Order: sequence, then C-alpha cells, then structure tokens
Amino acid sequence: MTTSRPSPHFLSLPTALAVAAACVGTLVAAQQPAAPQPDPAALERQAEINKRPDSPGTGAFPAMKEEIASLPRHVVYRPRDLSALGRTKLGVVAWGNGGCSDDAASSRFHLLEIASHGYLVLASGRILSGPGAPPRKPRPATPQGQLPPPRTQVSDLTAAVDWALAENQRAGSPYFGRIDAAQIAYSGWSCGGVQALQVAKDPRVKTLVIHNSGVLNAGPTTMTGTSVGKEVLQTLHTPVIYIEGGPTDIAYANGMDDFNRITHVPAAIANLPVGHGGTFNEPNGGAAASVAVSWLNWQLRGDAQGAKRFVGEDCGLCKDTQWSLQRKQFADSRSSR
Repeated sequence: MTTSRPSPHFLSLPTALAVAAACVGTLVAAQQPAAPQPDPAALERQAEINKRPDSPGTGAFPAMKEEIASLPRHVVYRPRDLSALGRTKLGVVAWGNGGCSDDAASSRFHLLEIASHGYLVLASGRILSGPGAPPRKPRPATPQGQLPPPRTQVSDLTAAVDWALAENQRAGSPYFGRIDAAQIAYSGWSCGGVQALQVAKDPRVKTLVIHNSGVLNAGPTTMTGTSVGKEVLQTLHTPVIYIEGGPTDIAYANGMDDFNRITHVPAAIANLPVGHGGTFNEPNGGAAASVAVSWLNWQLRGDAQGAKRFVGEDCGLCKDTQWSLQRKQFADSRSSR
C-alpha cells in the first residue's frame, strides 16, 4: 500500500474555502497566543480540491451524499442503491468535522469510502464545499488570538444516531429494517474527534475512531464549546483507535498522551507521518480511510480480515513500514512498536 505524503503545512487559519485550515487553526489558537495568517497556497489548493467530483468509494456499495429535510443539521453518506445491500445491514457512523465546522463535505472522500462498505455515515453540518456547494456567506472575522466559535455541537453526534435508529423503525423510511442497531460508532477529525470522545459514554456506541486528535495536554480543551479534560477518557467503555499524523501532527502529543492514559478498554494508536491534514483529500480518503474501514469492520462486524491489520505479531500495520502501531488490552495484540 502506498500513499502520497502532502506537506502538513498546507493547512492554516479557517477561511471560507479551507475547512481543513479550520482544523489546524483551532488547535493552534488553543495553544498559542496568536493564530497564523491565511496561506494563499492553501486557498489555491482548497479551490482545486473543491472542483474534484465525489468518488463512489472502493467498497461493494458505491456511495453518495445528500441532505435530507428530516435531518437538517447533517449530511447523509450512504450506499447509492440501498436495495443492493441484500441481507447486509448498515452500520452507523456519526462524524464530527475538523475545526468543529459545519462543512459536512470537508472530509467527503473519506466518508464516501466508509459508506461504500455498507455504512450510513452522518456528518454534522451541511454541504458547504465541493461540487454543487452554495457560495459561502461572509462570516465575522475571529479576533486575533481567539478561537473561532464551533459551528456544530457535541449533541449533533447523538442526534444523528437517534435519527438513524428511529428511521430503522419507521415504516416507509428507506432505512426501515436496514440498520443494525448493534453497529454504532462515533468518529471525527481534530476538534470533531474531541466531540466524539465527549459522547463516548453513550451506551449504544460500540467503538470510536479518533483522527488527528486528542484532549489537550495543557487542558482543559474548550474548542468544542464546552470544557473537557483528560477525565473524559474514563467514560470510554468500548475499544478505541486513534489515527494520527505522526510527530508533525499538531495533535500528536495529545493523542499519544490519551492512548497512554487509557488502561481499562482495548486501545490502539496508528501513526502515518503525514501531519495534521491526514489523508482526507487523497482519492477515497487515502490510507487513513482504509485503516478506519478495517477497524470498523472488525469492531462492528467481527470481520477477521479487518482484525488481521491490528492484532497478532505479524499484523498488517505491524509489517507496513509506513505505519507505526501501538495497541494494548487486546487479548492477542502481543508486542507492538
């Protein structure tokens, strides 16, 4: 498996065109008195990304995204042809965006990839970037050294799961009887990852996938609009994986510290040295999306092929020189590097 490695420095302060920049800007502002200035190269790159068409993903069920009137604060990513699922039940993944932004299309390649493997992915916000997105309305500038306000709420994640499970029971819904209520996951990128940690206590959730994120070591973390410290890690009751961007990822130290503190549930942390931007804008979400799918398939569906990437002495990520993997509290995780 190969992947291109974009510079971690193409992200900057959030702008109308750069939701990825919001992700970095939020974390930087939380730890430094002054935020970086917008990078023209980042804006140009984001404009190019916006022109790319949606991809159907590599899974068995080509995916699409849509806005639905009954779920006005979210965008739905799903298999395009639900009838093609046959006996396959949809798992549900509620997603928090980078920067806690309301652009639910900011990680669209990643989310379409997950959906193509038979998941209903519900991302907080609306379609604000990419093909067909409406023009951005001007927003007030954030004062120097201050955090931009979160435009999504932690409760958006649980509301997404509420909606999905209700649709599973509603006669006439396209999702009627198509969802497995035992396959629920929370996930998110950067600020959205912290949002996912804040709802980890939800008894319905079976696993968490935290991307380029972690609770601030110099906490408390307030970027989500509420105050959260390392104590939130004690609310975990399911296996969790952190997928980080290596030492140049601004969230690396926070995520590593989170992992080291988790001692009561199975936990893994996988690092790919691409920085805070991850591989979200690569085709089909890149290497990180592939790892996320394998983890979800293993944790939610008991998929043996997915498990082989994470457990055993010769696990897939153990042998992949691009990745470094640590894991603990798994019955057969053995040694890790």
